Amino acid sequence: MSMRKKSDLPTKPCQGCGRPFAWRKKWAWVWDDVKYCSERCRRHKAQA
Repeated sequence: MSMRKKSDLPTKPCQGCGRPFAWRKKWAWVWDDVKYCSERCRRHKAQA
């Protein structure tokens, strides 16, 4: 298995800040459920 370039990874916009974020290995099984780029965005959205 070869390494992928970061530019080849799938991206989607964060629902908290709107900025695009890239796929991470730890999200491999839950990528469809990931909505926020960081814990900070997730916490901020929950308070709003």
